[in-house]
Amino acid sequence: MTEKPDRHPKGPLRKGFPWSFVWWLVISAVLVWSLPALILLAVRWIDPPSTAVHIQRRLQAWIHHTPYHERYKFVPLSQISPDLQHAVIAAEDARFYEHHGFDWHEIHIAAEDDLEGGRTRGASTITQQLLKNLFFGTGRSVLRKGAEFTLVPVAEIVLGKRRILEIYLNVVEWGPGIYGAESACRYYEGTAARSIGREQAARLAAILPAPLKRRPERMNNYSALILERMRQAGW
Repeated sequence: MTEKPDRHPKGPLRKGFPWSFVWWLVISAVLVWSLPALILLAVRWIDPPSTAVHIQRRLQAWIHHTPYHERYKFVPLSQISPDLQHAVIAAEDARFYEHHGFDWHEIHIAAEDDLEGGRTRGASTITQQLLKNLFFGTGRSVLRKGAEFTLVPVAEIVLGKRRILEIYLNVVEWGPGIYGAESACRYYEGTAARSIGREQAARLAAILPAPLKRRPERMNNYSALILERMRQAGW
């Protein structure tokens, strides 16, 4: 009687799915994600000495051999004018105190604009922008968006709204080498962040969407819109 060949050979000849490789990928992804999460826990109490955007700008200046002078001074939220706080919220994220990290209303509007072929409308919240500044720099990718999406709830829970706003106002880029409200106020207005008035605050907030291209004195139309938003919000 002829013995039938084994259709499912065992041992080294059998090709199985590389589960060990998959597990290493999963473990690596968890470890990579855990580092920003731990940093968020640390910056709840420790002011960040630098950010991914700061480092990116330094590298760009070094690569292109361009002069670079960095202005960065972290100050408590109590030393930043309420007018400037409100102006930035009105300009960047009007529902900052109403959402939990994602403004689904703005996301819906942005999606409709894209479908209709209209002008793309930004929908990033201050929480999302803070994460971009701290960890991801100015580049765009699907992986970055995915990591950002999972870290937003962590930031909202660990930091809370007040600390998110405080860190964002202190690390955000306000011009070439100018980071944070204190540096921006002293550079553009010649005064401390605590002393900035309503109109000055609106002009400064108006440059945030494109800080490397805009100047406060050229943003009268947009600053007027920000002032109107502040008035409507009761600020």
